[in-house]
Amino acid sequence: MPFIIGLTGGIACGKTTASDFFNEHGIEIVDADIVSREVVQPGEPALQEIVELFGPSILDGDGQLDRQQMRTLVFEDPAKRKQLEDILHPVIRSRLDRLLKNSQGPYVIFSVPLLIESGLQSRADRVLVIDVDPKTQLSRLTSRDGISHQQAQAMVDSQLPREQRNLAADDIIDNSTSVERFLDQLEKRHKEYLTLAQQA
Repeated sequence: MPFIIGLTGGIACGKTTASDFFNEHGIEIVDADIVSREVVQPGEPALQEIVELFGPSILDGDGQLDRQQMRTLVFEDPAKRKQLEDILHPVIRSRLDRLLKNSQGPYVIFSVPLLIESGLQSRADRVLVIDVDPKTQLSRLTSRDGISHQQAQAMVDSQLPREQRNLAADDIIDNSTSVERFLDQLEKRHKEYLTLAQQA
């Protein structure tokens, strides 16, 4: 296996900017969000299982999974959420493991929003958390997604508390100030990871 950096952080913390930075520096990104969308594309066995379980009305007019309807359905019913997770999680983990194993380059970024909650940090050699203070996080979330402060707070509250996430980190980058400062910190970590990967 290559040297793996698990990348995570709360919602609207800057994980995408971080991933883009590493990618521009020639580092391969294995992104759990992308994989979770790929496994439910038309023709994928997981989508067929979801349709068998929840019925064809879970698809939109193009035969794609209606993600909004699916989210509403499982949000209101923990038993249905568990059924969906039982279908998706093994498929997603298997594909992620294959991508990690086959990745090229000095190290690989393993980007997972719920890295710690899902126990996937065990796949990583180091965990990098992108951190942001709660006030900045809510402000970015409301402006980015065009939602109310109350909705933004509910989304933040549904995730692992900031303190717990930071406790699980080997490295923390603060993204509460300027973009320049954020990129400087990413540059510093990139150089450290190149050295660590060589030593490993």
